[in-house]
Amino acid sequence: MYTMEQILKILGEVKPGLAPAPDEELVKTGQLDSVDIMALVMALSEEFDLEVTPLDLKEENFHTAQAILDLVNRLAEE
Repeated sequence: MYTMEQILKILGEVKPGLAPAPDEELVKTGQLDSVDIMALVMALSEEFDLEVTPLDLKEENFHTAQAILDLVNRLAEE
């Protein structure tokens, strides 16, 4: 299982200065846009050796840091 600290570190690398609370909305508030999400997907895939499929590219998987962590942990179990 991966941790929130790991997700927040990657978010900060993808978008410098971004340090959200686990349940802080990221997409609707404009903190993450589609380009940021694609960069995040690439970083998550590389860091955790995961395959994020097109079916996983839904807003609900990226709207909070907690949602991202849940996605990563789910993909790691598959």
